Amino acid sequence: MNPLTLALSKQLLPVYDKPMIYYPLSMLMLAGIKDILIISTPEDLPSFQRLLKDGSQWGIHFAYARQDQPRGLADAFILGKDFIAGERVCLILGDNIFFGTGLVSQLQRAAALEKGALVFAYEVRDPERYGVIEFDENGNAISLEEKPRQPKSILQFRESIFMMRGS
Repeated sequence: MNPLTLALSKQLLPVYDKPMIYYPLSMLMLAGIKDILIISTPEDLPSFQRLLKDGSQWGIHFAYARQDQPRGLADAFILGKDFIAGERVCLILGDNIFFGTGLVSQLQRAAALEKGALVFAYEVRDPERYGVIEFDENGNAISLEEKPRQPKSILQFRESIFMMRGS
């Protein structure tokens, strides 16, 4: 998407008839999530605020947090600590488009989890370009590593800009 992304966040670029960010937002709405924290760079955050406003036009609420430099996915939980405030939380990948049979019911089940965690991922041919989930012998996720030189699996996750609290 270069050189467009030199001037604009890729999540704001159009995919078909709307900005890319609308696709993951619609997934959150389908899961019944109404409080969403958008985390972005100091340069891009005002564009997200102009586009999305406070979310009331869709019956949801947006809060915004500034990330001065990229520090990985875990930093979203640090930046969102006050937003989360001890509530159940979900982190969604802001630059992915989700689809599939049964996805809405999977999202709703994930949003209803009272304990534990659920990670949505998919297989790729070039996992070293993404983040990779490592599994134990029982198929439980035990680590997430961004752009590993020696991937431990081929299931990837990508950089995120959304965090949600409760449902």
